[in-house]
Parts: sequence; structure tokens; C-alpha cells
Amino acid sequence: MKESGSSPAAEEKPLSYRSLVLTGYGGYDKIKLQVKTHNKLQLKAGEVLVRVKACGLNFAELLGRQGLYERLPPPPVTMGMEGSGVIEAVGDNVEDRKVGDRVIVLIRCGMWQEVVVVSADQTFLMPEQMSFEEGAAIPVNYISAYMMLFDMANVRPGKSILIHMAAGGVGIAATQLCQTVQDVTVFGTASASKHETIAQGGVTHPIDYRTKDYVEEVRKISPNGVDIVLDPLSGSDTQKGFNLLKPMGTLIVFGAANVVTGQRRNLLAMAKTWYNQFTLNTLKLMQTNKAVGGFHLGHLTDQQLITKTMEKLMELYKQGKIKPCIDSCYHFEEVADAMRRMHERKNIGKVILLPEPKKKEEEPKSNAEPGEKVEKTESAANKKKEEATEEVKAEKD
Repeated sequence: MKESGSSPAAEEKPLSYRSLVLTGYGGYDKIKLQVKTHNKLQLKAGEVLVRVKACGLNFAELLGRQGLYERLPPPPVTMGMEGSGVIEAVGDNVEDRKVGDRVIVLIRCGMWQEVVVVSADQTFLMPEQMSFEEGAAIPVNYISAYMMLFDMANVRPGKSILIHMAAGGVGIAATQLCQTVQDVTVFGTASASKHETIAQGGVTHPIDYRTKDYVEEVRKISPNGVDIVLDPLSGSDTQKGFNLLKPMGTLIVFGAANVVTGQRRNLLAMAKTWYNQFTLNTLKLMQTNKAVGGFHLGHLTDQQLITKTMEKLMELYKQGKIKPCIDSCYHFEEVADAMRRMHERKNIGKVILLPEPKKKEEEPKSNAEPGEKVEKTESAANKKKEEATEEVKAEKD
């Protein structure tokens, strides 16, 4: 393992770091802030050690906490697919990364901790002007939006598109990417309070899905419908999206947001979404001259394709054509508040988690005094072997 200015003895020094651990399925209290320790950390060939500065929160983690995300290993597990940070050590056979490099990281899970060990090819060099928060906001949202728009839907000048949840991370990414193509009309659904922001970001026609029928609103402006629909909702909305397509149009399904209605699993919502699931046969596709595709970044294993897409996105960022919209930043101690904000769909853009400990004067309010809180935490840790030496339950202010 190559490390800047370190000796073999320093390399063997125990490494302790804070980690957000999903201890079971359920509400916000199932995510515990713990301290993990490795007595001896040895990097394998091709690996790098990254000190994490910022992490992204995605809808997949909301599903994962409820046991609804199949790509997440069973608890106890550290969630988080994306983040950014600084390389602190590199293993053998790593030629294009060095200690001190600022990088973006995209992995299957395990990002929500202060340090991560990953394969070097899962890291991407950050432009100098990019902040760590922006870096953590790029991978999942922008790779998804780019591949759906350009690799699957083949968006071109003069086309029209319906983007659901247009104020979310993927929605804003897709809207920005549409601006890189001439004369693309964007219909975007979002609550009324977010319309001014998404309109400034490039949504041509904002639609309040809470008070209006978005199908009727689209038809008023474009009677023939749209060329592309990006559907993160599933259920009955997929059928509506298919019906809204013009001939030669494309519907891309990339989520099932309708199954998440609260902090715990809702069996009724799941059953309703499943019952209303869109089904069709190839004959109907032929007769309607429409295409349906599915996208799931968690199941995409072509690392070369992901790397090429990230390179394109980094170039677009340098050109000023895309820029992540950061809604809010929460320290690890505040993970429940971060998840609650996304659950309630209050965010406009990306919600970011910060591994850096929250300063004492910024600590969330608690009925217990700081010393009492630490004492109780240590006591609980001693009683339960599976708990870490430090545990902080994130509570809403």
C-alpha cells in the first residue's frame, strides 16, 4: 500500500471511522451512527483508500431502509452508493490515481462512512472548480438522466419530454441535460411551491401534480402528447405515460416511488402499485408504434460504459452546461432529518450527507445533556455486542 510520507508502522495503525449502519428494516431509528475500527487495513492491488467528504442521498436508500431495494445486502449494512473525497492511500498496480487526488466514487453500497476502500476504477477525478457536495450529487442522478435521455430515448432537437418529480435529483439533472439539445420542450411535474425554481432551471411547462391532472395539462398544450416520458413512479402512472406518448415515442421506467408513502413499509401502497402495474405485449407495441424501456443503475455492471458517461458529464460540467442543485446538507447525526425531507418531497435538488462530525454548538436539540447523552450511549453499547462503541440516534429538531 502506497501512502504519502508514511512508514510501515504507520500503515498498520488501527483505523477508526464513523459509519451509518442500517441495523434492520423499518423507520428512521433503524439507522445508527457507529464507530468501526480496523486493526490493520491492507489495500489489495488496484484499490484506493478515500477519505469521504460528502455523500449523496437517493430514493434507493429510502427503499433500502424499508427492505424494498433488492440490490442492498441484508442488515447490518452501510448504505450509500455515491460520494466524493480525497485519496489517502493507493494499492499496488494503481497508476492513474495518487494520494491527494479529489475524486467522485460510485459503488453498490457502503459510501455512508468517513473512509471507504474501493477499486480505483470506481473513482473519477473531479474538476478543480467542483465542490465535494457537487461531486457527491453527480453520479447516480446524472448518469441515470444521461443514459436514459441519450442512450435509450435518443433525445433530439425539437422533441418534447415529460419529467416526473422534476424538482428531484434526477429531474433537475434531466432538465439540465435537455438544455444541451436545441429546442426541447420540457413538461415537469412538481408541487406549486417548486415551479419558479424548476422553470428557471429549464422546465418549459411546470405542472402541479397535487391539484391538477397532469395528463390533461399536457394535452391542453400538446394535444398529441410527448415524445419521451421518464417515469420514476410506476403503478398506474406508467399506463398514463404510455398513453401520452406520440407515435415513435419512448417511455422509460426507472423507479417505483409510489410504493413509498411513509417512513415504514406500506403494504397497501405496495399492493396497489403492483395491482396497477403496467402490462403489455409486443403486438400492442407494434400497433401503437411506441417503445418502452427500463433503467436501473444498480443493475448496470458495464464499468466501461459508466466511466465513459462520467467523462462526458465531467466535460459538460467544465463547460458550464450542467451544475448540480444542492438542496440541503445534513451531518451524519441528522440522517433522519435528511431522509424525512426526501420522504416528504420537500427537496429541490440533491440532499447531501456530511461525514464530518457536527460541531457542538450545532448539535440537534436533545432532552439529555451532552455528557448524559454520551454516558447513555456507551451504556447501551456495552449491553449490546452488535452495537458499536458510539451510537447516535438521529432525531428531528
